Amino acid sequence: QVQLVESGGGLVQAGGSLRLSCAASGIFFSISAMGWYRQAPGKQREFVARIFSSGSTSYADSVKGRFTISRDNAKNTVYLQMNSLKPEDTAVYYCNSHLSTDYWGQGTQVTVSS
Repeated sequence: QVQLVESGGGLVQAGGSLRLSCAASGIFFSISAMGWYRQAPGKQREFVARIFSSGSTSYADSVKGRFTISRDNAKNTVYLQMNSLKPEDTAVYYCNSHLSTDYWGQGTQVTVSS
């Protein structure tokens, strides 16, 4: 069955860094678009970053220049390097895969203290 397992979340001070990982199984990883979304308390889930099978990327304006998405097809893993974190980045971060169907991970909490 399909599994997307996120890891790497935690508590960090403003200005700090975290790297999230999402290990995928049960999907055609190398040809899937992989993405990260986040949901803060009381808010809707929002797009953060996406990387296509070609390696091209897209980012939400709020994270451009601070976050970097990458993928390792040999490990079926997608990463999100988050630098210069701000308190407003606090959210549950979800991994997403898209080919003909969307799949989601269970989420990992990121908390940025001021």
